[in-house]
Amino acid sequence: MASTARLQTRENRRSFLLSLPAIIWMTLFFLAPVAIVVVVSFLTRGRGGVGQLPFTLANYARVFDVFGVVIQSSLWIALVTTVICLIVGYPLAFFISTRKDPRLRSLLLFLIILPFWTNFLVRTYALQTILGREGIVNSVLQALRLTAEPVPLLNTPEAVILGLVYGFLPFMVLPIYASVERFDFRYVEAAHDLGANDLRAFLRVVFPLTLPGVVAGFILVFIPTIGAFVTPDLLGGTRGIMIGNLIQQQFRGSGNQPLGSALSVVLMAMVMLSLIVYLWLQNREKG
Repeated sequence: MASTARLQTRENRRSFLLSLPAIIWMTLFFLAPVAIVVVVSFLTRGRGGVGQLPFTLANYARVFDVFGVVIQSSLWIALVTTVICLIVGYPLAFFISTRKDPRLRSLLLFLIILPFWTNFLVRTYALQTILGREGIVNSVLQALRLTAEPVPLLNTPEAVILGLVYGFLPFMVLPIYASVERFDFRYVEAAHDLGANDLRAFLRVVFPLTLPGVVAGFILVFIPTIGAFVTPDLLGGTRGIMIGNLIQQQFRGSGNQPLGSALSVVLMAMVMLSLIVYLWLQNREKG
């Protein structure tokens, strides 16, 4: 018994030593920066925008009083983007996974992943050119005489949503594809034998069994879009500003680092809430 306890202690010590580099890395480059941001969020703005004593809650009050509209807009844009990615991505993933030819499936998956070979910033600039006053969209509309003048497509929330959908659609397609690929279509045949039509079989059998992929895709799209700042900055201008842009502005030049830290903490809280909901849904699915 004593030898077993000694062996267990030795194994625990070895496991701790093996995980020590990862613990040190996470502490130095994740926990410590987060702790610094949280502390700075309670400081008062000093000269040059840096934080100084005394501690105050004014930054959080300003976040919700002054920037509450931007937070709501960010949540709305992220939610709309995620729903559009789901509406487009689910049928696309279903179509790819049901192809019988493995070479065709591989080709379609390759086309889904292909945009990742290009830098995200370059793709956003390309979309900015396409949606510009002299871009392809306006040129086609004017050539077809659908509009007499260029349509203002840039610097709108719709342009931001389009850019985010374009950038994050693969994050919705891939997890749903993995779920559909594991799905046993004999369940659909059984549902048809029991009198269910195609719609009822999908709602009662297919969608619930592929829901883990849907939830994973929802989280993978929603979390990065709610904190996006490159796409809103390039495609939305002042009308498409999101919480990520506010944080960026506060840490530029002589901004307001305590206010930017408070905005960052609020953003982290929203992300953590999304992850908690995701874990709760996973545990509920396993239960």
